[in-house]
Amino acid sequence: MDIRGPMHTSSLTNVRRQSPAVKALTLMLLLLCSTLSIAAQTPTKSPNDNNEYRFVELDNGLRAILVSDKGADKAAASMNVAVGSGDDPKEREGLSHFLEHMLFLGTEKYPEPGEYQQFIKSHGGRHNAFTAFRNTNYFFDIQANYLESALDRFAQQFAAPLFTAELVDRERNAVHSEFSAKQKEDGRRFYSVKKAVSNPEHAFHQFAVGNLTTLENTDENPLRPDLVEFWESHYSANLMTLAVYGPQPLDKLEAMVRARFSAIENRNLAAKVHSTSLLEPHKLPAKVSAEAIKDVRNLSLSFPIPSQQKNYRTKPASYIANLLGHEGSGSLFDVLKSNGLADSLSAGIGMDTGEHATLDISIALTPEGLSRHEEILPLAFEYIDIVREQGISQQRFKEMQQLAQLDFRFREQSEPMHEVMRLSSQLQDYPADDLLSAPWLMERYAPDQYQAILNQLTPENLMVYLLAPKQELNNPNLTQWYEAPWKIEPLKVETLQAKAPSALAKSLRLPKPNPFVPENLTMVAGTTMSKPEFLGKPDGMAIWFARDTRFNTPKANVFFSLRTPGARVSARSHVLTRLLVDSINNNLNAWAYSARLAGLDYSIYPHLRGITVRVGGYNDKLHTLMNRILIQVSAPEVTRQRFEIARQNLMDSLQNKAKERPVAQTSEFIQTAVLQDTWSTEEKLRAAQEVTLDELMSFADALLAEVDPVLLAHGNITQAYALNLAQQIDAIVLGKSEFVSVERSRVRELPAGEMQVSLSVDHPDTGYTLYTQGKNTSFEERARFRLLAQIISSPFYEELRTTRQLGYIVYATPFEMLETPALGFVVQSPSASQDDIDQAVREFAEGFENTLNNLDEKRLKREKQAVISTILEQDRQLGEISGRYWREIDRDSDAFDSREQLVKAVEAVSIDALKTTFRENLLNRGKALRVVTGGEGLSASEARELILQQPPVTAK
Repeated sequence: MDIRGPMHTSSLTNVRRQSPAVKALTLMLLLLCSTLSIAAQTPTKSPNDNNEYRFVELDNGLRAILVSDKGADKAAASMNVAVGSGDDPKEREGLSHFLEHMLFLGTEKYPEPGEYQQFIKSHGGRHNAFTAFRNTNYFFDIQANYLESALDRFAQQFAAPLFTAELVDRERNAVHSEFSAKQKEDGRRFYSVKKAVSNPEHAFHQFAVGNLTTLENTDENPLRPDLVEFWESHYSANLMTLAVYGPQPLDKLEAMVRARFSAIENRNLAAKVHSTSLLEPHKLPAKVSAEAIKDVRNLSLSFPIPSQQKNYRTKPASYIANLLGHEGSGSLFDVLKSNGLADSLSAGIGMDTGEHATLDISIALTPEGLSRHEEILPLAFEYIDIVREQGISQQRFKEMQQLAQLDFRFREQSEPMHEVMRLSSQLQDYPADDLLSAPWLMERYAPDQYQAILNQLTPENLMVYLLAPKQELNNPNLTQWYEAPWKIEPLKVETLQAKAPSALAKSLRLPKPNPFVPENLTMVAGTTMSKPEFLGKPDGMAIWFARDTRFNTPKANVFFSLRTPGARVSARSHVLTRLLVDSINNNLNAWAYSARLAGLDYSIYPHLRGITVRVGGYNDKLHTLMNRILIQVSAPEVTRQRFEIARQNLMDSLQNKAKERPVAQTSEFIQTAVLQDTWSTEEKLRAAQEVTLDELMSFADALLAEVDPVLLAHGNITQAYALNLAQQIDAIVLGKSEFVSVERSRVRELPAGEMQVSLSVDHPDTGYTLYTQGKNTSFEERARFRLLAQIISSPFYEELRTTRQLGYIVYATPFEMLETPALGFVVQSPSASQDDIDQAVREFAEGFENTLNNLDEKRLKREKQAVISTILEQDRQLGEISGRYWREIDRDSDAFDSREQLVKAVEAVSIDALKTTFRENLLNRGKALRVVTGGEGLSASEARELILQQPPVTAK
């Protein structure tokens, strides 16, 4: 079926028939008009953004934003279609999601179903798509030189898809596998409850994923005609917004787009308007209780409000949510957390259909918070009243506006694929002129709009959702497809308006002015350093420094690692380290939240060698935040209340690991079995159940007795700043420490041959992970494994996922840990046993041997370049470079050239070496660990015991 529309015809075509004088004048007018048109359609961009932009609208109504980044090594594109699960016919739930799958599986010009994926993968790229309620987004990235060829394939998916009958029937199984894989995930189950209690007249009420039932394909009810009809009646060029990003000039990008995307038919369709309310007003206020599988406790207050999309210039919902979700001293969250009732709180728009929206306050409860959740509801309304009475002020608006302007002024680019996904989506909602600035716009103080939203935040207009395990609901409802138990009950307005506990209510207050708003935004003098400089070990701490102003942002990142042998001696010390870090974070949160709002960020986290503190953002007041963190690290305040909450949270998270999807559990086992200084979930759970507060306090005192400290200061800072920071750390943290050397952890070598491990997992799907380990950590061995994974991943997916339909989760990947090369083959299947999966993997390997035997130098060179492009992917943010430097310091690579060495090794891999690696690791499984759910094999404890006896993988 030919559905191509007319190709674009240049307006210059008729000029050639005119006289030279008229032609010259006409050309001048056309160029002038073109220049004015382009200027008028160039979005306002950040002063820190060196990219060039152009908005174009094709003759078929498709709108596109083009991004030219002259130095880009990767190109990307994203197509957003204003069609989503909200457009599904009632008799074909999940059809829009199914259509998303089908568009990848062959077009008139490129009929092979795996051709698009193979092309993208072979040229260093990735691709995917997602279906939302109102939109479906398709996206890819690729080596920049291959953008035009990739766009040719991409455009065909929207212009001339085949919808091959055989693949229609086959892909139903993939969609069903996706549904099945997530049946026991609380997120999906809770979402199904929200759908069940929503307005039955609203499209949100429908099942969005699809399965074999809703996508029935029989002689009586064939699926393909419905699919084609849906595509023809919903997909239209005028509903599509495209973003294309590459190093090519704008004129070249525009020519690429016009030549290919003009072929998409414009059916002059209108996006569906969802005018019905999301919730039935006469049923409010009400509370919905839903039962969780995992140990999670969440309370959500959801208020229906009008759509906020048209208010993007003033952002009243953001203004209100900023106050409701604040975490500073006296905030709703701070009062709840201080009293042991909550662990986190967020506020913001929950859903916006273009007509209706919800403003949600979501609270993660502690066990005590769950038992007292009915007290929390009136307390929330107390805080809303404070915001209503005192929160609307021009001073607060000015502060929020200033911070938004700073973020936009010094915005750093994300990777091309994320940029195009964001831009194509936003082009549906914002005019072209505001496309780049819209998320940061707060143009004016809008008290009437703030008040209008606050007027909706009333007890009469509330739906409460409570998600928790073992709620013992009497005669509960069950959602249709996920069988999640739930119950709805009316709430009394008087109960919600009742007085909150006075001690808690008296503590509530609005945040003070933010003391962390940066004032000094100047750039330090001097050129950017090519790599960090080692400043020595004064007082026993290794100090690394790198001045870096390449992104023209007054920001810096500081990493400080306290390597200590005390953190790694046992599962108990591992647990105590995590509990200590929790106490430090807890004590900092209320004070440091304002710093986060002002563009400073921090994290304190445990790792295999101890604890790391990372602080980053505007360097102006970075030292103030660092100083406060160091005081807490030096002398953490540990309370019994927080200890019990943190210990319970840790036990919950460890117990929840047994409820993860099967392949998550198989992969988790491999990592904890082969990595030194890691412990099994059972060992950590046992330790968490046994540790005491006194033990934690003793551990906190002893942890700094022996340390191996390392500091990296990188960004818009001077060497003197780095040295002063080191003195600050030494004075506050290291005064009484003895300096020792803490060696890096390593990966244990697998025994020769293949070891099979069987895990007991409560899930209908079968999980399968095959891990094949390299001989050593040399760059040469790592290169062979990287290259083999690159060549094998797409055919593996095509064979097991598309052709054999074994499951939705199917992939082959590099499984490298701590520079130890490995391959991972992962399958989760709703229908096949672990023996069936393994047989399919073996048959694939046998067949793939022919592919390798026929591999020529041209194809090998192409695949090498794909791997190299990934290794050398361009740094786009200061934090990416800081993280890379920090990883190099961790692995003692003081030349900071690991990427370059790995690239040289990839370039040197021969076809014969690749074949040898393939035979040894996939055909013969020389050192392999096969972990499955169900079936026969060693138990987890038996396998772990065997692996623990093994030496580490050799370094060379």
